[in-house]
Amino acid sequence: MNNLPTVELESDDELFEHHRFDVPKGQSMVRIDKYLMQVVENTTRNKIQQAATAGNILVNDVPVKSNYKVKPFDVVRYLMAHPPYEYLLEPENIPIHVVYEDEQLLIVNKEAGMVVHPGHGNYSGTLVNALAFHFENLPMNSSERPGLVHRIDKNTSGLLVVAKTEFAMSYLAKQFADKTSEREYIALVWGNPVEEEGTIGGFIGRHQKDRMQMAVYDSDAFGKPAVTHYKVLERLGYVTLISCKLETGRTHQIRAHMKHIGYPLFNDERYGGHQILKGTTFTKYKQFVENCFKVLPRQALHAKTLGFEHPTTKEFMRFDSEIPQDMVDCIEKWRNYSKSNTFEEE
Repeated sequence: MNNLPTVELESDDELFEHHRFDVPKGQSMVRIDKYLMQVVENTTRNKIQQAATAGNILVNDVPVKSNYKVKPFDVVRYLMAHPPYEYLLEPENIPIHVVYEDEQLLIVNKEAGMVVHPGHGNYSGTLVNALAFHFENLPMNSSERPGLVHRIDKNTSGLLVVAKTEFAMSYLAKQFADKTSEREYIALVWGNPVEEEGTIGGFIGRHQKDRMQMAVYDSDAFGKPAVTHYKVLERLGYVTLISCKLETGRTHQIRAHMKHIGYPLFNDERYGGHQILKGTTFTKYKQFVENCFKVLPRQALHAKTLGFEHPTTKEFMRFDSEIPQDMVDCIEKWRNYSKSNTFEEE
């Protein structure tokens, strides 16, 4: 297990790193209290200034005052006197759907609504809390999260691989990094893509104004390279069922990519898909869409297929999962609607 970064005080108390940021090369010079207000969720300027006064904000390992101006490539660390809650992991007897298990790994089919790991606002009830209860001595990844090789969003359903040994952790993580793993998602998006299939690239990073969103940029100054291959499966009038295969695994990758090209995920609240983005102005149509939102009260995204080379047998294993019932019901509603209505070109 990796040691948490600490700084020794005169009183021999420990400070624990709660946040660490590598300032991108395109960042303008702003006061560090203003910068941290933008990148740290649910904090206040007063708390940040108090932390700076106490010497708990470090830039390149040197304490700075709240008026310090961040520069590109600075390494900013925000320290507190208690461990982050995500490290105070409590095992919880939460049922999980394990579809495969051996000595090296297990495959979990996660339900929508379950957070994968503890974080701000979600310190219990997560998949990691459940894993800690059901499995002993899971290896830690680089973020000190037991067993996790990758993750999917809270309201995305589908398959995850969990490592049970240190060897499996490193072997599987390398495949994800080398883009040799296979990940296919099924999504329902607003609109009718012109092409039957395509590839979306660019660099994904935090949205400059809304830090809860990710955005696609043309330069690596603001994000990391991301590649998604999509293919139309079924056109349903004002929405389209698509397959997305990932080369990379950035935060909100499919959600950000599809919004970027003009086809947000159906009922994706964070990216605007919870609004009626296509269709008529008729009240009857609006009621139909609202009913679809009720049937599928989350973004229409499911991690359907997962493939990788087994750490010890070297066999390529592929797992497939059924599309969950809420998505099936929503798709069927659109299928029936598209059969009985005509659609205007937009």
